Amino acid sequence: MKVRQKRKRGPRAITNGARPLHYRAPAGDKLLEIADSGNARLPAEFLLGGQVPRDSSAQVARLAHQFIYQNTETLRRVGVEIHPHFDGTKVDFDCTSSNRIGAVSLLSPISGKFDFGLVVRPRFGWSGLGAVMNATGWRVIPSPLAEPMLPRSDRKIPPWLLSSIVLFRLKILLESLERKFVLVREGRSAPRGSVDWGEYANRQISRGLFLEVPCQFPDLRDDRRLRSAIRFAVEAHLGSLETQRFAGIYVLKLIELCQTLRDRLRDVVPLRPRPADIFGWMRATLKSGEYFGGIEAIEWTTDERGLGGLSDLRGLAWSMSMEEFFEAWAEVIVDRVARRYGVLKTGRLRETVIPISWDPPYLGSQKSLVPDVVLEREDFTLIVDAKYKQHWEEMQDTRWRNLDESIRERHREDLLQALAYSTTARTPRVAVCLAYPCREETWLSLRERNQLFYRANVPAQDRRIDLLLTAFPLSTRLLDEVVGETVSAIARFDL
Repeated sequence: MKVRQKRKRGPRAITNGARPLHYRAPAGDKLLEIADSGNARLPAEFLLGGQVPRDSSAQVARLAHQFIYQNTETLRRVGVEIHPHFDGTKVDFDCTSSNRIGAVSLLSPISGKFDFGLVVRPRFGWSGLGAVMNATGWRVIPSPLAEPMLPRSDRKIPPWLLSSIVLFRLKILLESLERKFVLVREGRSAPRGSVDWGEYANRQISRGLFLEVPCQFPDLRDDRRLRSAIRFAVEAHLGSLETQRFAGIYVLKLIELCQTLRDRLRDVVPLRPRPADIFGWMRATLKSGEYFGGIEAIEWTTDERGLGGLSDLRGLAWSMSMEEFFEAWAEVIVDRVARRYGVLKTGRLRETVIPISWDPPYLGSQKSLVPDVVLEREDFTLIVDAKYKQHWEEMQDTRWRNLDESIRERHREDLLQALAYSTTARTPRVAVCLAYPCREETWLSLRERNQLFYRANVPAQDRRIDLLLTAFPLSTRLLDEVVGETVSAIARFDL
């Protein structure tokens, strides 16, 4: 009797509406990439995963709506909005990014897995980002997101970016470690705690070690195993950074930080933590957020995870505000100017807060005005408000009346905010400066044409108010020149 063999079934077709849609995993992981503070149109056919059928627009349109619905909250973490666009022949995604950069994983509407990733890159480039981070003292660095890890992808994000997150977390963890009592057993010349007299009589005396009394006692010491794990993580990142020495001085600064941390851990040997160690540390009670953040950093290093899929494993999701980043850079520039003129106050340290009193208080909206940077002298106040927007370069390329209405409206809002700041100063002369970011070549071109500063006067009864528009390049190579031009502008305008 002939026995019929059971035929193996292939992968089931995933239906989407009335027509079956055969899904094939994408050849290589898909990584979408856009720049911050801009718009981009991306084809949506990648959602099909495999070969694109001849008439796919209907299928892609359904998948596009499902893709947006599934990932809306994740996209919001990096300030991105996506809308479908159909031009009659194919479906695209219209992507609008904000002033945040980062990387997140995205769900596939077919497989239900995180097959795709999105990277929002800085529009001024990664190299300038690292140099300015170093110049600001690493005040603003990326923050990991509580999102699934990205699929493996091309190396679009520099590896030192992960090191900047991990190393500063390890530094804070090391500084916050508390000493605790541990039970220590060692030989001592003078008895301490409980003494094992049997071992002393049978082993130590017979070997002539009369001054090594075996004692067991509680002692206040650091968690040596955790310190060993910290050193393991530091050594791992030091080895990675050594291969990136030529990326810029910011990498050398990170290497210097690694060496400093390693010197502070000379009393322990590097030891890869076990999963049980990580689990135990994460279950500790009465610990600060800095403690758990440091343990997470050790875990990322142990698992060899990278940002945006840079390592052999999947990468961490992260985000960073470029608005805060540019404000920190503007603070560095004005701080250099303040060394020649007046006293510097910063909104970051809450030194420029001007409260707004509402009557009744519970009906009020905004409670205070907080200028980014204020430079004060006896007779003069300079208020700098950093705006991470594209207005400056767009206004250089296009006349005001030809600009898009939305750009003009946002610029009007900036001007009104700057004028509101001017009312908080008490000196007879006040200058409010709106500073926008620009590229290095744009700043050099503006200086050559003598157009670095635009000035306007606002009528006031008892004092003089000047409004300035300028641009700060995101480049440390021009820092001294930017400071010099700003000082010259103050003298030239007799502010």
